[in-house]
Amino acid sequence: MSSMESTIGKTGAQPRRRLLREDRLRQLLEAAWRIVREEGTEALTLGRLAEKAGVTKPVVYDHFGTRAGLLAALYREFDARQTALMDAAFGASKPTLADRAAVIASSYVDCVLRQGREIPGVIAALAGSPELENIKREYNGVFIEKCRAMLMPFAGTGAIAAPGLWAMLGAAEALSYAAATGDITAGQAERELFETIIAMVARNG
Repeated sequence: MSSMESTIGKTGAQPRRRLLREDRLRQLLEAAWRIVREEGTEALTLGRLAEKAGVTKPVVYDHFGTRAGLLAALYREFDARQTALMDAAFGASKPTLADRAAVIASSYVDCVLRQGREIPGVIAALAGSPELENIKREYNGVFIEKCRAMLMPFAGTGAIAAPGLWAMLGAAEALSYAAATGDITAGQAERELFETIIAMVARNG
């Protein structure tokens, strides 16, 4: 029996398994969301994340580089989750205006509520940096174009004006965050956003 086998046999210890990079990233992001949820966005630093995740600071810096990089990663993950939720709902919906509006309203509100109160703080932090604000604007633009494509067939003019789409996005953010903080219910948020979308399309009729 080798010395290592003898040691394992005596102590029951197993060799420590190094996480794959993708698994480590998942662990770090989950720990980051917990910090935001439990301690607030201001507490989210790379050093605090390393402590919370039980890893060394170089590991965290290797994945994110800066605090801005960490915030950007959290927002990208949120956006990817929201996109997947909307795409799944869109695929299961009927080709009617009511169904399309319901898909947009329910998927946006649902995704914010699933993430909880953390995402408003992350989005607020994004506004504090030109680099991060550009990331948010880019993803907002993708969301708006997705909604335009979904709703355009129901506009009498054959087009949806950009100001109305941006107003819809503003309403979606405000209503979802109000639901996340308990100021209104999820159902109220979805119904109000649904009506906002229907009215916006009607103005392009």
